[in-house]
Amino acid sequence: QVQLVESGGGLVQPGGSLTLSCAFSGSSFTIYTMGWYRQAPGKQRDLVATITSGGSTNYANSVKGRFTISRDNAKNTVYLQMNSLKAEDTAVYYCHARLSLIPPYWGQGTQVTASS
Repeated sequence: QVQLVESGGGLVQPGGSLTLSCAFSGSSFTIYTMGWYRQAPGKQRDLVATITSGGSTNYANSVKGRFTISRDNAKNTVYLQMNSLKAEDTAVYYCHARLSLIPPYWGQGTQVTASS
């Protein structure tokens, strides 16, 4: 059974930076497309960024140029480097693992708050 454990969330001032980590266990990490989603209070869960097994990345328009997704296959970990954080980036951030033909897996979420 795949398990995803996020870490690295917290409180940061607008304009600041945070790096989220997601540790993957229970299957072969290298074959999964990994991603980050976020959900603000009262809103739907939205895609932030994804990275395929081959390293191709995709970003929501709202984070392009500010956020960077990466993966370390040796450590079974996916990262989200977040720079120039804005108040509207405040949300619970969820790690996501996807493989064709099976339901995706989700982490428990980590809170990111950008506020002065």
